[in-house]
Amino acid sequence: MTNVSIIGASGYSGIELIRILENHPHFHIKSLHSSSMSGHFIHEENPHLIHLNKELLPIDPVEIAKESKLVFLATPSGISTKLSPQCLAAGLKVIDLSGDLRLKDTEDYEKWYKKEAASQDILAQAIYGLSEWNEESIQNAEVIANPGCFPTAVLLGLAPIVKQRWIKPDSIIIDAKSGVSGAGRSALPTSMFSEVNENFKIYKVHAHQHIPEIEQQLHEWQADTGCIEFSTHLVPMTRGIMVTMYVQLTESIMTEQLIDLYKSSYEKKPFVRIQPKGQYPCTKQVSGSNYCDIAISVNERTRRVTIVSVIDNLVKGAAGQAVQNANLLYGYDEATGLGFVPQFP
Repeated sequence: MTNVSIIGASGYSGIELIRILENHPHFHIKSLHSSSMSGHFIHEENPHLIHLNKELLPIDPVEIAKESKLVFLATPSGISTKLSPQCLAAGLKVIDLSGDLRLKDTEDYEKWYKKEAASQDILAQAIYGLSEWNEESIQNAEVIANPGCFPTAVLLGLAPIVKQRWIKPDSIIIDAKSGVSGAGRSALPTSMFSEVNENFKIYKVHAHQHIPEIEQQLHEWQADTGCIEFSTHLVPMTRGIMVTMYVQLTESIMTEQLIDLYKSSYEKKPFVRIQPKGQYPCTKQVSGSNYCDIAISVNERTRRVTIVSVIDNLVKGAAGQAVQNANLLYGYDEATGLGFVPQFP
């Protein structure tokens, strides 16, 4: 049994980590930590966790390393830049769920996140944890940058066709929608019930911090990929992400060919499910699970492809993928502890 700790355990991603890890056969939650709730018990604000009877402890990497081997950082952006090096120096392995270690260009990070970037040393060590496409590097990592929720859905949906070089590199348009939990647990006017209920709105137009993360990975797969068009919308629901992507083909390809490509690309990847021709996924069918469901369709009149990708933003888009990466890191089957079916209805 491998002891693990969670820093930022009182946020949505931290709470989801607790839910998953409590049922994991190989990882044991040794300690929970919070800067804002230190000294309180986790169930004081989360009554569904009363059976744990665990206190939220101060954040001290040296003390954490005395009993744990791995730490999950479920912290807001700007925290991990300083905390990750401290954890590594203490002998811990790190999986960072924030955006602090994803962008290799420090100027990009500071431009899009409006915070001081991490050092080049820690960024050079950080492995981008897109589980399905970076397995070998993850297995040998000391620190993993867990992908963002939108980038996970987008990149899993685009990877096969981009890597096959079947699209015009400057044609990618992404229409993304997320439930309110993606904004985190902080009390903000924009996430209040009266603001969100019976409302549907676009936000961070041309300014979302996940844009450079998506482009960075696309450029690794196809160097001449151009800038993407990426629009995000807030949906009046708690969980779920749907991204609808439009790309222009470079040659005449049928829907059946694309479906075959995607099925072969993800044949050995347990959490990516390719939909049959004519069937399109909804967020409900992945809710509470680590699945990403993808559909592909070619418009034969325009030679444009529509790709639909859905995930649960708190599971595959955060805590679930973090545990999947932890499984790879410690040599367990990547699906261990994550085989639960989606919630329905």
